[in-house]
Amino acid sequence: MTMSSFEAMEAECLLQFGVAPRKEDCRSSCIKLTWLRNLKENLELTDEISIQRYVRCHIMLLIGTILFGDKSGAGVHWKFLPLLRDFVNIGQFSWGSACLAHLYRALCRASRYNCKEIDGPLTLLLDWAWIRLPYISPFPREPRSFPLANR
Repeated sequence: MTMSSFEAMEAECLLQFGVAPRKEDCRSSCIKLTWLRNLKENLELTDEISIQRYVRCHIMLLIGTILFGDKSGAGVHWKFLPLLRDFVNIGQFSWGSACLAHLYRALCRASRYNCKEIDGPLTLLLDWAWIRLPYISPFPREPRSFPLANR
């Protein structure tokens, strides 16, 4: 779902977080990461619902900064919010495939002659480069020091 109305985003945020952002907390179809950080810091973890809201905020921050970040680095598109509705099965989604597809698309866009910046999961690209091209990687403190990237 990629509806872009503020009212739809407001309703989804109310459903997911119990609080809706103001218009100044959004930029077009993106929720500002500062709003999510403030919400996460100010949540009181008193019951299961507040803990789930905290985790949803954390996941949205991960999506907006590491997995599916944009060039501005200031917001996360709200199209990811409906994915957090099924909280129990969120670990079963194919996040790695989606992240890799996002990286490929970002690399394709970055190869254009008029592109000056790149976005996407660049840590994934860096891990790949360090494994495949070990002469550009930093000296490891111990052998096989990139176990997560090797998996």
